Amino acid sequence: MTKPRLLILILFSLVVIATSCQVRSAERTARLANTSANSTPSQPIAQRQTLQLPLRQPKIVIKKGQRQLLLLSADKLVRTYRIGLGLSPVGDKVRQGDRRTPEGEFYIFTKNDKSAFYLSLGLSYPNAAHAERGLRDGLITKAQYDAIMRALRAKKGPPQNTRLGGDIYIHGNGAQSDWTWGCAALDNQDMLELFNAVTVGTPVTIQP
Repeated sequence: MTKPRLLILILFSLVVIATSCQVRSAERTARLANTSANSTPSQPIAQRQTLQLPLRQPKIVIKKGQRQLLLLSADKLVRTYRIGLGLSPVGDKVRQGDRRTPEGEFYIFTKNDKSAFYLSLGLSYPNAAHAERGLRDGLITKAQYDAIMRALRAKKGPPQNTRLGGDIYIHGNGAQSDWTWGCAALDNQDMLELFNAVTVGTPVTIQP
């Protein structure tokens, strides 16, 4: 074989190898992208397995630091949703207007299908710990403290108009940023699914 032909053959082989490597690299990138997409907290509805309703002993756990809302059935994780928090997302809620999402143990005391924020689930804030701290720090009176505790014992909505603040909901209208006044916000498709899955009385734990 002449040298020019040998040179052409070598160059052709190098091009084929390089092309093959690029194809395999692209395939690996695509696989990684798909894996990443499948592991995001909130998958599109069309990609999810349908929730088996009714849930057994449903429970909600909110992880503020991870911007996640976990939905459990009989202590088994069945869904993870992305959430947005209050405009001041770090720390427990202390008083009206601090724009913090509260932390602690709560329950859903109402479901509102006519919410200004698509759909909403009312949380039993202030809870006993907030009420005790508020009384100690002079933010509420003894009468207000007693009213909060009576509502909590009856599993109803505690007073919402004290200096501790209130109107804390899980609601829709978007989870892409921390924009609420202390609520937890989901994308509307996630909120619809969650709203249909839980009942009044469902326990809610909010962690830092």
